[in-house]
Amino acid sequence: MAELPNITVSSLDLERIEALLDELPPNAAAQLKGLEEELERAEVLEPEEIPPTLVTMNSTVRFVEEESGKEFELTLCYPHAVDGKPGKVSILAPVGSALLGLSVGQVIDWPRPDGRSIRVRVVDLMYQPERAGDYNR
Repeated sequence: MAELPNITVSSLDLERIEALLDELPPNAAAQLKGLEEELERAEVLEPEEIPPTLVTMNSTVRFVEEESGKEFELTLCYPHAVDGKPGKVSILAPVGSALLGLSVGQVIDWPRPDGRSIRVRVVDLMYQPERAGDYNR
């Protein structure tokens, strides 16, 4: 098994995600084990201490699929904000929980719906709330 990259989350994001997880029905717990494990191993910083290159909630991330070179942009959202529009991914989706806490330049194996994975690299953060001073998102 590949070593997981180090991740960092803001205390505000951690608080909000934990509250979200607490509200979910018990049968959802098994599906979200990966997210809970990510949060357990994360370094937690205050929002003002978050590096400007770190993926946080509501960040818009540009990444590249290593094999094809194809670039994508996604905004990491809470479930209520994923309104069916393209370019948004919920923190509760495997892809969303894989993005949380990564930094520009990090490479991860990203889960696909078919059970396989693709290797992606975070290229840039188009928007990060902490960098913009937007803590009430």
